[in-house]
Amino acid sequence: FSHKPVVEMIVDLGAFADRFTTEINGFNERLLSLFPGLTYHYCSPGYEGGFEQRLNEGTLISHVTEHVALELQCIMGYEVYFGKTRVIDEPYKYCIVYEHINQKCAQDYGYYAAEIVVALARNEFVPITRILNQLYQISTESDLGPSTLAIFKEARRRKIPVRRIGEDSLLQLGYGKQMRLIEASLPGGTSCIAVELAKNKQLAKNLLQEHNLPVPAGSIADTEKTAVQIAAQIGYPVVVKPLDGNQGKNVTANITDETSLRKAYRISSSYSRWVIVEKFIRGRDYRVLVVGNKVSAVAERKPPYIIGDGFHSVSELIDEENKNPNRGNGHEKPLTRIRIDSIAKEFLAGQGYKMCDIPRIGAVVYLRSNGNLSTGGSSRDCTAEIHAANKLLAVQAAQVIGLEVAGIDIVMDDISNVLTAQNGAIIEINAAPGLRMHLCPRDGQGRNVAADIIDHMYPQGTDYSIPIVSITGTNGKTTVTRMVSHVLSLTGQKVGMTCSSGTYIGQECILQGDNTGPDSARSILYNKDVEIAVLETARGGIIRRGLGYDLADVGVVVNISEDHLGIDGVYSLKDLAFVKSLVIEAVKTTGYAVLNADDHMTEFLAAQRSGQLILFSQKINNPLLISHINAGGMAVVAHQGLVFFYKDGLKTVLMGVNDIPVTYAGNAICNIENSLAAAASLFAVEIPYETIRLGLMTFKPDPAANAGRLNLFDLEHFRIILDYGHNIGGYKAVIQFASTLNPARLIGIIGMPGDRSNEAIFEVGKFSGQSFAKIYIKEDQDLRGREPGEVAGILFHGALAGGGDGAAITVLSSEIDALQAAIDNAFPGDIIIMFYEDFDTSFGFINKLFAAQVHEMPLLSDNQPPQPALEYNH
Repeated sequence: FSHKPVVEMIVDLGAFADRFTTEINGFNERLLSLFPGLTYHYCSPGYEGGFEQRLNEGTLISHVTEHVALELQCIMGYEVYFGKTRVIDEPYKYCIVYEHINQKCAQDYGYYAAEIVVALARNEFVPITRILNQLYQISTESDLGPSTLAIFKEARRRKIPVRRIGEDSLLQLGYGKQMRLIEASLPGGTSCIAVELAKNKQLAKNLLQEHNLPVPAGSIADTEKTAVQIAAQIGYPVVVKPLDGNQGKNVTANITDETSLRKAYRISSSYSRWVIVEKFIRGRDYRVLVVGNKVSAVAERKPPYIIGDGFHSVSELIDEENKNPNRGNGHEKPLTRIRIDSIAKEFLAGQGYKMCDIPRIGAVVYLRSNGNLSTGGSSRDCTAEIHAANKLLAVQAAQVIGLEVAGIDIVMDDISNVLTAQNGAIIEINAAPGLRMHLCPRDGQGRNVAADIIDHMYPQGTDYSIPIVSITGTNGKTTVTRMVSHVLSLTGQKVGMTCSSGTYIGQECILQGDNTGPDSARSILYNKDVEIAVLETARGGIIRRGLGYDLADVGVVVNISEDHLGIDGVYSLKDLAFVKSLVIEAVKTTGYAVLNADDHMTEFLAAQRSGQLILFSQKINNPLLISHINAGGMAVVAHQGLVFFYKDGLKTVLMGVNDIPVTYAGNAICNIENSLAAAASLFAVEIPYETIRLGLMTFKPDPAANAGRLNLFDLEHFRIILDYGHNIGGYKAVIQFASTLNPARLIGIIGMPGDRSNEAIFEVGKFSGQSFAKIYIKEDQDLRGREPGEVAGILFHGALAGGGDGAAITVLSSEIDALQAAIDNAFPGDIIIMFYEDFDTSFGFINKLFAAQVHEMPLLSDNQPPQPALEYNH
C-alpha cells in the first residue's frame, strides 16, 4: 500500500540472512567500489550518506539488497528512492519493497540485486559489466520514447493522472469524461483522415499548394522511367523519397543526374511502391513544431558529419563520434548513433570519399543530405529567430491538413526571413512529430514543448479529472458509498460507483460482486461517460494492489475497529489504521479528509491526512470536535435529533435525524454515523444543502437502495433483519438497533468468514451468546482455508462462554437451512437477525415467504435483482 509503484520481493538469504555487513570481511568496501552511488542514498537517517552510515554501523544483507535494486535503476537513469525491508519469517525470510518506474523490467532489478549481494558476501566475482549491459538492454527496449516520456513527465508534474497503455507509446491522461489519449505526440482528437493526409506526402503537398503555400514542384512515380521523366520536366537537382516514408529514411537529396536518380529510385521503391520525385530546394533545414494555433518551437536540423584529423579514416571517425554519450540506439538518447547505409555511402562518394579514406585535418565530411535525428543528425534551437509571417504560414499548413500537433519541415535560406517561393518551400508535414530535437537540441535552449501539447489538450480552465470520493473504514463503508452516490445522482451527473455489491455506471450495474479493489476503481475512472466517481475502497485491495487512482478529492474513513487482524501483516488497530490512511493521504491539497471524531484512531489518522479536514460526530462534547470547530473547521454533528453543519464558526441546521430513513427514526446508531459521513463527504464536493437533504430523505433502508445492509422485513408475526455483519463491531451495531424495536426475543443466525482469527470468531460467538435467546450457527460456503465445521465449532464454544444455552444453539450446514429453521421456530414478536453470506439467495427466500404470507406483490419480482439507490427527480 504505497503511493509509488513498487515491487514486493520475498527473499530467503539462508546463512547470510542474519549476518550484518560489518561481520563480513571487506563486504562494505567491495560494495561501494562497485556502486559508489550508494554513498548518496539517504536511508533511515534521512540525509545524504545515511545508507553509508548504516553500512558502517552494520546492517543486514536484505537491507543492502533493497538499496542495490534501487541503485541499479539509478544507474539506468531512473529516479527512484523509496524502499523498505522487513522480516516476515525469522530469521531467514525477508520482504523487500522497492520503487520502480519501468514495470516491464522492474523485477529484473531485484533478481540481479540479490545475485550481486550474495556474490559480494561470498567474496565471489561479480560480472557487473555483463549485468549492467543486460539491464540496459531490457530497460531501453521497453522504455518510453523521448516524446512520450516528456509528455508523461509533464503530466506527472501537473498531477494529471497518466498511465501507459500497452507497451508502445500510447498514454491515457485524466479520468472519466475528462480522459484524453495521446500516442507519442499525436493527440487522440486528431482524425485518422488528417494523419493519412500527412502520410501521403504528395496529396498533402497538393492541398498546401491550393492554399498558396510554397511547396517544391514534383510528382509521383511508380517506375524508373516515370521518375526520369518527372526529373527532366522539373529540372535537376531533385529529391527522391517514398510517398509514405518517415524519419528521413530511404531519402536521397540533391540528385544531379539520371544515373543517380535511377539508384535513388530503387532505394525508395524498396520501401514504398510509390515514389515522390520533386525539386531539390537549397537552404537550411528547419522543423517548425505547431501545437494548436501557435508555433511551439523551431529547430534547425543539421546532417551528421565528422571532422578529419589527418590520421583516422571516415569509418574510424564515425565510430569515435558514436561513442558520444549523448548518442544511443533509436530514440533513447538526445542523439542517435550514425548508421552507414547505401544512401550514406552514395552521399560520401559524391564528395569523393570512401569509408577507408582519411580526411585531411579540419575537413568537414557530411554523411547525409538530411538532418533527421533518426539517421544521426543534430539540431539547433532557433525558436526566437522565426519570422512572425512564417509562424502564420506554419499554423495555416497544419490547419489545412487538420493536425492538432504537426511538424512542418521548411527549407529556406534563413527562418528569420519571410518564406516565399523564391527562397524556400514547405517540404513536408508530419503527424506525430518527434519532440527530441526541441527538448534536447545539440545547440541552444531546450523547449518544454510537452507543456504546450498538454495545454492544448487541456486548455486553461479545463478540468483534467473528475471529482473522486474514496470511502474506506471497517463498518458502514458500503452504506456510505451508496448514500453518497444516490445524492450525487440527484445533481444530474453520471455517477460511477464501486461497492461490495458491484460496479455501477448511473443506474446500470456493469459488473456484480465485491468490487472494492483498484481494478474496479479503474473500470469507473477509465469510462468516458462518468462525471463523478464514488469508490468503496477496501483493506484487501489497498494492501495487495494499492489504490486504483492517483489523488481523490475526498477521502473518507468511516471508522476503524477490529477486523482482518492477523491477515496480510496487519496485527493491530494501528496497523489497520495505517493501511486505510492511504485513502486520506492520497487526497489533493485542495481536497478533504473526512474522519469520524468519535473513533479512537482519528487523531492518528488526522496526522496522516492530506488536504483539509472535515469531522463528523454524534458527541457534541467530543474534545477533538470542539477544538476543530473552535478553529473554524468544518464538521457535521448529530445532536438532540438534529444534524448540524459547522463552517467558519457558523452553525447551520441541515435536517432532522428522524427525516433520514436509514436511521429508523434515530434507532440505528450505526446509520446515523453513516449518514453523517455521507453528508460530510457531500459538503466536501460542494453539493447544496437542499440536494443533500433531499438525497438523505429519499435513500431508503431497503433492498432496492441499500441491499443487505440493515434491511428489516416485517412479516405477519415476526420480523427479519438481513445484514452483512462480519466482525464484532458489525454484530454490536445490528443488535443495538434490533434491541430498540422491543422484540419478544432476538434470534441469531450467525457465521464468520474463515480468514478471521480464532480470537475474532470466538469473540463474535461470545457476544452472540450474551445477546440471543436462540442461535443458529451456519458456515459460509467459502471456507477460506478452514476445515468444514471448524468456524462453527469456534462460534459454538464462544456462545457457551457468553452464557448461551447449549440446548438453544443449533449448527446447520447452510444459511438457508438455518433461516428456515429460525422461521419454523419463531414466536410472535421475535426478531430474527441473519448475518448472511449470500444476500441474493437469502433475500429471495424471504421475498417468496413474504408474498406467500400476505398474498400481495413480493418485495421485488423474482427476475428483478436488488438495484442501487433509486434516482429521484427534484
